[in-house]
Amino acid sequence: MEVLVRKVDHKTVLHEPKLDTIMMVEKAVLDSAEYPTRMELWRSLPKKMQYQTFKRVLDYLEASGKIAFSDDKIIYTGVNNPKLRALLDSAVRVK
Repeated sequence: MEVLVRKVDHKTVLHEPKLDTIMMVEKAVLDSAEYPTRMELWRSLPKKMQYQTFKRVLDYLEASGKIAFSDDKIIYTGVNNPKLRALLDSAVRVK
């Protein structure tokens, strides 16, 4: 009798996040008063999700240019960021 052993890859993604999940995380970053850390943001979400799924969403948002990481803080860099717009408006122009 032959026994088949299946090797499990722990880096395999169990499931991909849905669009509403991605939009929920993006809105949470945008609505936060301060720049949150990963854990602060994850804990503040209105609906709970697995941390692996949360990290996939952050990877997607970073790859699409909507967020950036500064040290351990998450900064929204999308086109409708009022905090970024205020910072750019108050910046000194270099000629």
